[in-house]
Amino acid sequence: MLPKLLTLGGPMAWILVFASAVALAVFLERMLHYHRAQINSNEFLNGVRNVLKRENAVEALSICDATPGPVARLVKAAVLNRDRGRDGVREALEEAGMQEAPKLEEKLNVIATIAQISPLMGLLGTALGFIKIFEKLEAQGQYAHASMLAGGVWEALIATALGLAVAIPCYIGYNYLVSRVNQIVLDMERASNEIVNLVMDPHTLRNE
Repeated sequence: MLPKLLTLGGPMAWILVFASAVALAVFLERMLHYHRAQINSNEFLNGVRNVLKRENAVEALSICDATPGPVARLVKAAVLNRDRGRDGVREALEEAGMQEAPKLEEKLNVIATIAQISPLMGLLGTALGFIKIFEKLEAQGQYAHASMLAGGVWEALIATALGLAVAIPCYIGYNYLVSRVNQIVLDMERASNEIVNLVMDPHTLRNE
């Protein structure tokens, strides 16, 4: 049934199917990325604190390298800049945070763009379908009948429906991914103060 509908929907239907496949691939890749990025920050920071209490910065950096996610990279930046003092560590955290935010938002514009243009592509498919109808009417004149016009009607209706069918899940998926990004950014902000204390005085980080 689906291949038949796509065939009746004309070239724009296949373009919309391709766009939906791209959006799905990006969504799954971002979901996996955010799943890896959102770690248990308190557990991770306590583990690094125990290492730094032994003045073993090299092992702390190794733990950061082995741990995925922006919080681990923030801790690494702080450890590498711990000799610059508290203000230097805060500055390093700000710079690292500015680098991490674009990584989290990467590729989200692809889904947003597909969500925005899918209805327009569906509308274009609808217009192409009506053009076919009027071509038949012009060619056949008073001899045109419903069976001759059905192809254009099918193309117009399928393109409209498919454009909306692609756009709606894309909007939902985009907003969900943005909420995940916001959660991770909040986690980074909460961890920043603890990271400063962790690096400057490993004994001051609260146990949780």
